[in-house]
Amino acid sequence: MIKQKYQPVLDLGTQLNIQNGEVTEEQGILVIKGTAKTQYEKNILWDKIKAIGGENPSDLKADIRVADASVYHRHTVQRGETLGKIAKHYYGDPLKYKAIFEANSNVLKNPDLIHPDQELVIPNL
Repeated sequence: MIKQKYQPVLDLGTQLNIQNGEVTEEQGILVIKGTAKTQYEKNILWDKIKAIGGENPSDLKADIRVADASVYHRHTVQRGETLGKIAKHYYGDPLKYKAIFEANSNVLKNPDLIHPDQELVIPNL
């Protein structure tokens, strides 16, 4: 029953390709362990957990680690994106595009010129 309640979290973990995943049930509490690629992916999982179980779910314990803590995320540019759109997606503020540009100065020479399929570092702020 408890596993069914949190099935959308488990599905998201599969979609995000969470590594070393382990799901067990102990005395009516669902225990989830695994390693997300980045902090951003860990945050997405926690948002899904909180959407289902509230801010402090009493029926779930999660130990989600981060494989690469040196960045917030790694983003592959899609057609039509701008640094401002990317910054709004990750930070909620399009003006933080400057932080993304600076973190990728080895790849980008102009903040107005990004190309599909480029992988950009989304820095921790």
